[in-house]
Amino acid sequence: MMAKPNGKIQFKNLQSHGVLADPDFPKRTWKLLKTAMRQIHQQNASNLSFEELYRNGYNMVLQKHGDLLYNNLKKMVDKHLKAVAKTVSESIDEKFLLELNSSWINHKTSMLMIRDILMYMDRNYVKQNNLSSVFDLGLYLFRDNVAHCSTIKDRLLNTLLSMVQKEREGEVIDRILIKNIVQMLIDLGVNSKNVYIEDFEKPLLLKTSSHYQAQSQTLIQTCSCPDYMKKVEICLKEELERVSHYLDSSSEPKLKEVCEKQLISNHMRTLIDMENSGLISMLKDDKIEDLKRMYNLFSRVSDGLNLMKDVISSYVKEIGRGIVMDEEKTKESGTYFQSLLDLKDKYDNLLQNALYNDKQFIHSIQQAFEYFINLNPKSPEYISLFIDEKLKKGLKGVSEEEVDIILDKILMLFRLIQEKDVFEKYYKQHLAKRLLLGRSISDDAERNMIAKLKTECGYQFTSKLEGMFTDMRLSQDTMSGFKTYIQNLKKALPIDLNVHVLTTGFWPTQNTANCNLPREILLCCEAFKSYYLSNHNGRLLLWQTNMGTAEIKANFPSKSHELQVSSYQMVILLLFNDQSKLTFKEIADQTGIPTIDLKRNLLALTNPKNKILDRELPSTTSSTTTTTTTATSSSTSTSPSSSSSSISTPTPSKSIDESDVFAFNTKFKSKLFRVKVMAVVQKETPVEEKETRDKVDEDRKHQIEASIVRIMKARKTLEHSNLVSEVIKQLQSRFVPNPVIVKKRIESLIEREYLERSKQDRKIYNYMA
Repeated sequence: MMAKPNGKIQFKNLQSHGVLADPDFPKRTWKLLKTAMRQIHQQNASNLSFEELYRNGYNMVLQKHGDLLYNNLKKMVDKHLKAVAKTVSESIDEKFLLELNSSWINHKTSMLMIRDILMYMDRNYVKQNNLSSVFDLGLYLFRDNVAHCSTIKDRLLNTLLSMVQKEREGEVIDRILIKNIVQMLIDLGVNSKNVYIEDFEKPLLLKTSSHYQAQSQTLIQTCSCPDYMKKVEICLKEELERVSHYLDSSSEPKLKEVCEKQLISNHMRTLIDMENSGLISMLKDDKIEDLKRMYNLFSRVSDGLNLMKDVISSYVKEIGRGIVMDEEKTKESGTYFQSLLDLKDKYDNLLQNALYNDKQFIHSIQQAFEYFINLNPKSPEYISLFIDEKLKKGLKGVSEEEVDIILDKILMLFRLIQEKDVFEKYYKQHLAKRLLLGRSISDDAERNMIAKLKTECGYQFTSKLEGMFTDMRLSQDTMSGFKTYIQNLKKALPIDLNVHVLTTGFWPTQNTANCNLPREILLCCEAFKSYYLSNHNGRLLLWQTNMGTAEIKANFPSKSHELQVSSYQMVILLLFNDQSKLTFKEIADQTGIPTIDLKRNLLALTNPKNKILDRELPSTTSSTTTTTTTATSSSTSTSPSSSSSSISTPTPSKSIDESDVFAFNTKFKSKLFRVKVMAVVQKETPVEEKETRDKVDEDRKHQIEASIVRIMKARKTLEHSNLVSEVIKQLQSRFVPNPVIVKKRIESLIEREYLERSKQDRKIYNYMA
């Protein structure tokens, strides 16, 4: 080409190269190519010159005879495959798949060679005319003439399904042959799997469904639940192996779905409800492996785990309800709560080892526990009693780590209690007794428990409990000062007195009637009072005689003993120094002890285990040693300790009547020098229960009002239902307020002008600063 001055480009005439026009060229060339292709189909291509054949194909396309070449190729291959189909159709049963597979392999090999010869046509003519490539053309023709031949298609499907069925029944089949045939069906789809899906996969899934439907019906009638699940696992495993060996990977989820539906989904309810082997039986017998197997199988299908979860939850509720409503168990708080702990341990173990700590199961079981543990209104008291028992003697010889584990288990159930404020009332009472009577096994364990409660419920919940420990520590300092004070006076007290000063508000003190203490003890109390008030001006001491203890020396005919008793018991026993026998009324009049407390203490003194008092027995003498009583002030409480006396043994009686007459038991004997007279632990009387409940309700009123004010102070304006829901949300960590009570407290605050109703809408409240 040359460039002209105007910058345009001019092309010179090009000489055409190639074959000169020959009218017989197409026919002659095709004949040559056709002969070669026949040789290829007959697997006799070793003597062919592929270079020459390629050149002929190239020239055919170059001379614009591509359509002739393409159409003649299609006719020739079509004719050849019809003959192949006939040969395959005529093969006997055992040879059918082998013949088909051999024909398929030969056809692929042949088409690859033909594609190489006609590569130029593939790259030019075929692309320009949007036709199928040579190799794909061969696939289509094989599909239409062989795979979809009327005498082959159904026979092929039935043969494949029959072989799969034989394998399911335990026979050995040629997996490689099936894999090749399956791959053939996939290849015949040409860039899709439609042929494989329509010709084999869909019928296979239907056959699989009917097979496992029948098999599952047989198994469900003859097997127990665990055995059925084991067989299902085997079936599912075999089907997955089948996919990996000769099916396409895309069939796996479809095959799994069919198998799981027939083997699991359709029988879930039946399996769960199986008598003596279903889910309930597994839970009763702690069959971890079977539960784990059921979880794994049910997790494969929709709603499987939900059904399992609901059944477990219902069963746990039923078992738990049986425990909390069992009159025998509720008679013993330790048995009651230990049963709940054992149940919690059982299901924690199941959750961890069988249910993989599944969150929905954890939540469901926790809700079940929360449901039944709050059915019994005494649950808060029983939890406190159980802790009391453990911290008094139940943790002896246990390491700190084990103590921590035990307390954590208790706390797990404590979290489920709705009335935590009721628990606080009882815990305070029990802690007070442990501290004042020195019955706590370990201060570290006590503080550990309070720290856990503080973490769980906040500082406000434990502030008073921590204050009780502070009082005990300060009381030690006070007593050290008092002893120094007495020494400086150089006037010894008649008894050894030990006082605990208890802050009002921290301790569960009661406004009980003052007991008539012996003159020696009153003298000591006055001495302590003088000392204490000289150091703490403006305080008022109120003696709590019901909270004290004493050690007294009792002289019996056999030998002398040192008795560890309560302050009330000491006062009762000292009466027998002057009189041989006393009626109940005489004891009550001389001691001033309230009737209920007097009966409890007399019952302890007449208990067969340590029978200090008897009825209608000869009197004996007694002398003084040590005692403990308790006092409180407006800012502090006190408990004195020390006095002395001597006494005798009791008669068996389960109750005390006001007509009873008591005498010192001169026949009392014990191998021990120091005898501990155990206080009789009795359930709260209805009156005491009502007093506790009234105190709780009164405290709740103040807490509800404080919550309402806090919320309204922050919000200024709030609608009634929203205010109630926020109050409940804010207080539910201590108790669940009744909406009716919340409404009453709102009305009370409106009357006292903390809140006002909106003039536009009476359901809306405004905060009044």
